[in-house]
Amino acid sequence: MTLVTGGELLDRILERGMYTEKDASSVIGQVLDAVRYLHNMGIVHRDLKNLLYDTVFEDSKIVISDFGLSKMEDQGLLSTACGTPAYIAPELLEQKTYGKEVDCWAVGVIAYILLCGYPPFYDENDIELYRQIVKAEYEFDSPYWDDISESGELRRVSLEQ
Repeated sequence: MTLVTGGELLDRILERGMYTEKDASSVIGQVLDAVRYLHNMGIVHRDLKNLLYDTVFEDSKIVISDFGLSKMEDQGLLSTACGTPAYIAPELLEQKTYGKEVDCWAVGVIAYILLCGYPPFYDENDIELYRQIVKAEYEFDSPYWDDISESGELRRVSLEQ
């Protein structure tokens, strides 16, 4: 086991407010590489907000942690609703069977938070939060998304569809 000392990604987001597209791209690239590895091993994490920095340095690598809710796909159909409310995929809330795609949803939530500093879905009432998630009701609010690049704009349009 390795000791990671760089702190949580969420704490760095709170310190910075948001990441540049370049920095967010680097973080998401690392997360996607790690998720790809997990999925190739047949593991669905199911609570991907638990991301840590290996060291305190700006160029530190990201480490996925807290595998307490993870499952092997070969253990049968996944149907248990679990995870952190703001990161939960719609299929979990709709009590459908699911697989690796729930981790991809969480990566999208993380990318959104990195770019603007707040989650795409938020409400103090969990029932309302879950309704927003199931209906995919989120916004690209001004001024937080005003300076998004052309390549980011393409990603934004694909998210809206």
